[in-house]
Amino acid sequence: MAERLLLTGATGFVGRAMLAPLAAHGFEVHAVARHAGTGAAIWHAADLLDEGAMRALLRDVRPAVLVHAAWYVTPGRFWTAPENADWVEASTALAEAFAECGGRRLLGLGTCAEYDWEEEGTLSWPETRRIAPATPYGRAKAELSVRWATMGQRRSLSVAWARLFHLFGPGEHPDRLVPAVMQALREGREAATGSGRAVRDFVSTGYLGRAIAALTASRVEGAVNTASGRPVATRVVIETIGRLIGRPDLIRLGALREREGEPPFIAADTTRLVHEVGFTERAELARELAKLIGR
Repeated sequence: MAERLLLTGATGFVGRAMLAPLAAHGFEVHAVARHAGTGAAIWHAADLLDEGAMRALLRDVRPAVLVHAAWYVTPGRFWTAPENADWVEASTALAEAFAECGGRRLLGLGTCAEYDWEEEGTLSWPETRRIAPATPYGRAKAELSVRWATMGQRRSLSVAWARLFHLFGPGEHPDRLVPAVMQALREGREAATGSGRAVRDFVSTGYLGRAIAALTASRVEGAVNTASGRPVATRVVIETIGRLIGRPDLIRLGALREREGEPPFIAADTTRLVHEVGFTERAELARELAKLIGR
């Protein structure tokens, strides 16, 4: 009999990419969002910030596994938004209620923003890197990871924490790098960007959904970097989009100021993902960008 799994934030940018991969791993997927969506799942509508509604949902579904993708992620605001604190408390209550309903495994979504961004170097970041978040968003995620780990020990729950890096995919906010460059070039406008020298770890949400599904189905616990493990200069991403759309002449690298406080190098060491989880799929940046563009 398929094990019942509840996915929160299932209509979101990341959440909806997990539906099919989780089902492919044999789970009976129940998906929840403020408004029910579509996809390979049994849908529920609930506001997880309403504790009564959240507890009623868990009593109704009785999941054995919980994948928590819901959070406040409004672009341009989520880094410093007071809602981060609300989600720490709501997510703590969610995990406690899940345990009370007989759940066995929790998986939460963390972020590379939990790590120390001031430590210099060009070595990929392992899960043992110092946790020193510089933003309210990073601090909220780091605090929740500690709360869940402590609760897992107290309640004998299996807890995993997927730390995400840099994403692109369908439904991404139009102001973010990949869709902004794509839209400008498609409209025949100049695409003004930063220098493109910063090195990042980019993956598509499709790849991420498959990686998280593999982690969920595994017995691996604790923090796991869920990324490509392949550092790439941002200019490579920008230039690949230009080549695929056929308008590299419209790219204006260096036309925008660099953002203050961002390190020159952010990339994941994915040793745990590959060797412990067993997720060996290779992230193909150009292929995934081509799929997104429709080439």
